[in-house]
Parts: sequence; structure tokens; C-alpha cells
Amino acid sequence: MEKNIKFPVVDLSKLNGEERDQTMALINDACENWGFFELVNHGLPHDLMDNVEKLTKEHYKKSMEQKFNDMLKSKGLDTLDTEVEDVDWESTFYLRHLPKSNLYDVPDMSDEYRTAMKDFGPTFGTKVSNYPSCPKPEMIKGLRAHTDAGGLILLFQDDKVSGLQLLKDGDWVDVPPLNYSIVINLGDQLEVITNGRYKSVMHRVVTQKEGNRMSIASFYNPGSDAEISPATSLVGKENEYPSFVFDDYMKLYAGVKFQAKEPRFEAMKNASAATELKPTAAVETF
Repeated sequence: MEKNIKFPVVDLSKLNGEERDQTMALINDACENWGFFELVNHGLPHDLMDNVEKLTKEHYKKSMEQKFNDMLKSKGLDTLDTEVEDVDWESTFYLRHLPKSNLYDVPDMSDEYRTAMKDFGPTFGTKVSNYPSCPKPEMIKGLRAHTDAGGLILLFQDDKVSGLQLLKDGDWVDVPPLNYSIVINLGDQLEVITNGRYKSVMHRVVTQKEGNRMSIASFYNPGSDAEISPATSLVGKENEYPSFVFDDYMKLYAGVKFQAKEPRFEAMKNASAATELKPTAAVETF
């Protein structure tokens, strides 16, 4: 079932004025009850956003569309006749900015596009996606339902072609396309750090018959060696959430991304308990 209900939209410019308290309360409510919200008046120049969107769509048409069509044929997806549950209808590439940029390793990017992407997200790792039109959207998802593994995700999504949905109270809710907005969603690490006060939320991308949807997701994640645990001030008599090293969580997440998050937390808790019980002399390092 899909619902259209009022999605939280935050005017970030109000943080610096008389409405700061109300704005902070709105952000807190969105984090507690949605795991998502949408930012407007965030300070990113509109002309930069326009240019990034234009160049991203041009790059797809020039350098990725044929590869995507070839992939469809190789997997037999160009003539869908049954529902597909283990493949995503998306064309993506990744940009890594830290600790060492791969911006100049991505093939076929124009110098103009590289400059624009460097200006847009110089301190993030970024997933650039296109979701082409799909002749039978009921047969396959653009991106299967999942929660994000990291900390905070900043999403610049297409303002004309919809598709992003989140699961709220058992219903799939549209994240509305909004011109010049940035969508914020919370990852699993923030759920752990807040000891469940804020939660990561299942979300997905549905395919559309018309239009190519653009999505640029920038991931603000902990360092690989960061130790993640619930904040002391939010812990009661017992920790509800485990403590672990972020890289260990990512290794687990890679194989179970499209499954429920709770078993991941339980696995990390069990791994932590096993480590605590292991004699120091028996601990191996790699």
C-alpha cells in the first residue's frame, strides 16, 4: 500500500533566526519518527545543482546508457515477463573523495563534469545513479528495499521523476521530488550511536514507465577503524545496541544489504561478546 502523507521539510536558513528552536524540534521529530527529511535553503548554489544534474544526465546518455541496455539483454531483462527480485534496474558509478580521490579514474567523464562533482562533494563518497524508464515497473525495483549502513546520507534527487519511497508504519510513502532540495536519511550507525532513539529506515526506488530518474547520494560515514557504540548519555542499565568497529560492520553488511537490519546488529553483538570472552593471547591481528 502506498500513502501520500505530509513529508517533513526543513528550512535550514531558519536555524540562524528566531525560529531556531522550532526548526531544531522539527529535525528531531523527523529523526525520531521518519528517519528522513528534506532540506531547503541549505546554501548549495542552485546553479551548481543545475549544472551537476545536467552533466550527470548527459554523462549517462553518452557513456552509460548503452552499457545499461547491454546489461539488460545479458540478464534477459529486456523482455520482462515475470517478477525479478534479485536485480536492480539502475545504472551507477561511485566517486571516492577520501582518503584518496578516484575522480580521475572514472572513464569517460568530461573535465567539466569532474570539476562540477569536485565542487559538489569534495569530502564525501558518492553514488551516482540513473534509473531509466522501465516498460514493466511492476516486475522489478529500481533499487530493492534496504537501510543504509553508514552515518548520514545526503541525497540530491531528480525534481521531476519520482521513485524514492520509505517504509513508515507499514506503508510505503513517497519522498516527494522538490526543486533544489537535499534529502537527508539516517544510516545504521546513527541508530546505534543514539541507542535506537533515531532509527535507520527501510527505503527503495520504484521504477517508472516514463522518465530517467537521477540520484546522487553522498555518504557521510565513520572512518573504517572508528569504534561505534551507543552514546553513554543514552544508555540505560543495559546497552540495547552493540559496540563494534565500523569496518567489521561494513564487511557483514556487504553480503546482507537487502535483508533486515536487526540480525546485523545481533551478529555484531554476538561477535563482540565472543571477542570479550577470548583470551588476549589468542586474539589474531591481520
